[in-house]
Amino acid sequence: MAKKAAETKAKPRKKNLIIVESPAKAKTIEKYLGSGYMVKASMGHLIDLPKSRIAIDIEHGFQPEYITVRGRAKLLKELQQDAKNARHVFLASDNDREGEAIAYHLCHAIKEKCADVPINRIVFNEITPQAIKNAVQNPMDIDESKVNAQKARRVLDRLVGYNLSPLLWQKVKNGLSAGRVQSVALRLICEREAEVENFIPEEFWTLEGTFKKGKTAFNAQLSLYKGDKPVLKNERDVQTIIDLLQGQSAIISDIKSTEKSIHPKPPFTTSTMQQAAANRLGFTSRKTMQVAQQLYEGIAVGSSRVGLITYMRTDSVRISDVALEDVRKWIGEQHPGFLPAQPNIYTVGAKAQDAHEGIRPTYCTYTPEYLKDYLNRDQLRLYTLIWERFTASQMTSAKTETISFEITVGDAVFKTATTKVTEKGFYAVLNLLLSKEEKGKVLPALKTGDELTVGGLAPEQHFTQGPARYTDASIVKMLEQKGIGRPSTYAPIISVLLDRYYVNRSNKQLVPTQLGRIINDILVENFNDIIDVNFTAGMEQKLDEIEEHNADWSQIIRAFYSPFITQVDSVMTHLGSFKGRLDEPTDFTCEKCGKKMMKKLGRFGFFLACEGFPECRNTKSIPLAKCPRPGCNGQIVSRRAKGRGKEFFGCTNFPQCDFLTHFKPINATCPQCGWFLVERYDKKNGSYKACINPDCDCLHSTVEVPDDPIRE
Repeated sequence: MAKKAAETKAKPRKKNLIIVESPAKAKTIEKYLGSGYMVKASMGHLIDLPKSRIAIDIEHGFQPEYITVRGRAKLLKELQQDAKNARHVFLASDNDREGEAIAYHLCHAIKEKCADVPINRIVFNEITPQAIKNAVQNPMDIDESKVNAQKARRVLDRLVGYNLSPLLWQKVKNGLSAGRVQSVALRLICEREAEVENFIPEEFWTLEGTFKKGKTAFNAQLSLYKGDKPVLKNERDVQTIIDLLQGQSAIISDIKSTEKSIHPKPPFTTSTMQQAAANRLGFTSRKTMQVAQQLYEGIAVGSSRVGLITYMRTDSVRISDVALEDVRKWIGEQHPGFLPAQPNIYTVGAKAQDAHEGIRPTYCTYTPEYLKDYLNRDQLRLYTLIWERFTASQMTSAKTETISFEITVGDAVFKTATTKVTEKGFYAVLNLLLSKEEKGKVLPALKTGDELTVGGLAPEQHFTQGPARYTDASIVKMLEQKGIGRPSTYAPIISVLLDRYYVNRSNKQLVPTQLGRIINDILVENFNDIIDVNFTAGMEQKLDEIEEHNADWSQIIRAFYSPFITQVDSVMTHLGSFKGRLDEPTDFTCEKCGKKMMKKLGRFGFFLACEGFPECRNTKSIPLAKCPRPGCNGQIVSRRAKGRGKEFFGCTNFPQCDFLTHFKPINATCPQCGWFLVERYDKKNGSYKACINPDCDCLHSTVEVPDDPIRE
């Protein structure tokens, strides 16, 4: 009897199993829960639609035919075995539609092997000890309405993609793709490009005066002439005014003071975080989400591993009571004068799902200064944006005073202004997020009646600016405004367009390629209603209705599919072929067989291929410029690091010649040194042409670049 009791006592106690999506998250959570828990990662979807076929049973309610993802069977079997030996299984995939679907499929796969083990769903918005323990103590059932919304989205995208893509393969080129949301984003980019190309700039001029009081000089802009706003269409107009003002005295004729209260902005959503990271840090949307994922899943801070921000896929600005208490305590200790009497409450947008809080630091006491030794440069910069935005959102408004000066010179009135912060408020915690305008400029002490010395009158030519091309920030903003996609899809939409070579980045702007325009023209002409902004936004609303238990997913798919497939069949029959339209003959000769080389489009853009294919399979990159290194007869071509590395430009004689640049050569050479020119961009000058030679400081914004059939 004693022996049996000893054996029973020695039997190891079963652990609770928590299944998350990523190993980094698993590592962080396991440290919080102790020895009674085992945390494993599913690495995303283990069960999904196959890639090789459409796998939708159209005749039986559009039911998807799920399979174990290729290469994931071993991991699924391990998780099933772990679950069999567990006391309780908690499915802790992300709290969104995709995460709910992952949990749903895992739940059914585990029940097939071990029906007796209790399985529950847990969700959390942040990876902190308290949040994880609260989730485990409050398990839930899987939300099948959210699963159905994901299923509807998956089936809809599969039906669109797997019917439109083969059409493009047959009519244009193998390997192309079309998608319900990506094609709408491509349409927006192409339409904006058409606006850019069709815009006709108009000339206008401004007149700036330099004025001095004592030794201090400052500038002011011509605002009025003979009581009216001046219309200066050409140099003659502005020179006429300059001639009339020469020798006139200048006097401060009016001073006005305006006070302004500037309210802090709400915490970040996914969209606003991507926009701020693009504008302030130069991050792409993909990079922003990758870095945010690292901060969310956990970073080693000293001896502990900590999730530093809340879930980064959200469209809400709502903040929990615990977080409000934490940030108000910090502000009260560090900036007591800027703590409002009551928390600042921000309105959640009408289209927001509000499933998560806004993006915020998990602990306000983890300031950027405190974490600078634990984070890499990108992590620290993004974390700083998030910390500043959240902390500032719960502080008092800043107050500014703007003093405007009118300077009368004969019949002309020049204006200038200076702004100073009279009460810091939330500005006290801003660093990266403080704009240049908010930093103000300094003017000398001036009063009405002061006489000034006119230092000079400088005319400047301008041209009206057309619509700007989309950037990562502005396309994300537009997608959000139009109700297209969701926080989890903004970055993937842009990535797909770039990966498919439908769009290129040029000076951080998204520019449609020739291929992208052809695809867009085909889709707009033949499927205008499917890739319509309003249709896509309406479909997003229907997916929300499914999630909110207000719609049947299969009925929504059925109503869409019948007219769609009829349209596809009709286009497949009547649309002519575009194959070979992108191929162009060149003057290059194949060094292997002597035939001409053709310019063709591949996965990463255009390349040269022998016209003797398939007998001759010689291919090479398109030469963009001669290598500028003295004594080198190589050509500069596009290169790319292994995998999905960033494009750069190097010499064909590598490794003998190691010349490389990250700026794409344009079809022009520097008249000063003979090296090739590249297109550069900065906020001050916009796009301009510059010599690649580091010892040549010339700018060539006026150089005419001839057409080159080799380049797109």
